[in-house]
Amino acid sequence: MNLAQRLGARADDRLLIVNADDYGMCRAANTGITSLLAARAISSATVMTPCPWAPDAIRAAVAGGYDVGVHLTFTSEWEGYRWGPVTRDRAVSSLVDEAGYFPADCRAVEERADPDEVHAEIAAQIRRAVTLGLDPSHADNHMGSLYGLVTGRDFLDVVFKACAEHGLPFRLPRTLDGMGLPEELEPIAAARAEAADAAGVVILDRLWTLPFELAEDETYESVKNDMIGLIRALRPGVTEIYIHPFEETGELRQIMPHHAKRAMELRLFTDPEVRRAVEEEGVRLIGWSDLRDLQRSR
Repeated sequence: MNLAQRLGARADDRLLIVNADDYGMCRAANTGITSLLAARAISSATVMTPCPWAPDAIRAAVAGGYDVGVHLTFTSEWEGYRWGPVTRDRAVSSLVDEAGYFPADCRAVEERADPDEVHAEIAAQIRRAVTLGLDPSHADNHMGSLYGLVTGRDFLDVVFKACAEHGLPFRLPRTLDGMGLPEELEPIAAARAEAADAAGVVILDRLWTLPFELAEDETYESVKNDMIGLIRALRPGVTEIYIHPFEETGELRQIMPHHAKRAMELRLFTDPEVRRAVEEEGVRLIGWSDLRDLQRSR
């Protein structure tokens, strides 16, 4: 039984979550993502609670009744714009660099992080969101730092424990189908899916996205066509497509070098051609809160 069936849909129905990552990272993230949530052009977003613009994002989410989860953050990747742990009541030295910020890359997290400190920080990030007024719809992970994609050392058991404690589904695909990853990783994905099931944590059938950075020959039209291709290729069940739709501002240009792709992604789901593809394919948009309600109903 796929996840669509568990949600009361038919076995061949294609349900889609469109999630905007990095809500709260900066003002350009908030203005872009909030505009899409307000237009109901996307399903949900996930907020980075260690970042300085998180309170503004959560204020907008609560006021608008938007479907927003927690983007569990353990990396801080931009050279001139950094952030660190939310945890204050205990030492989390394995999670930070010499300057007290999260490391810039996933390898450092996988090699150095202590699982107990990871659990404490996950709990603190969720608690901050709740304290600011959010009822989180789910959790996912910034840059994939908890998945073990670099060294093979993951923290998913820690994640499942925390998500079970807080009644939150988690962004993990049951299959790697459509992700472009090596087939030999499929048994690992299946084992982690079984672990999520055992913990009572609801996960996705599939997880898709576009490449993060703008290729040399890419244009908005080619990016749009790639997104339409993803929509037309959707399989039965529940798929999440995640994007990073930011407003292109002076702030954004100062923070990151590949800002152009993010500005393009801001346009995608209000583009008439993309919206028409969703309608023509009979795809139904749902929110992560639907998965949260399923998990909490057990």
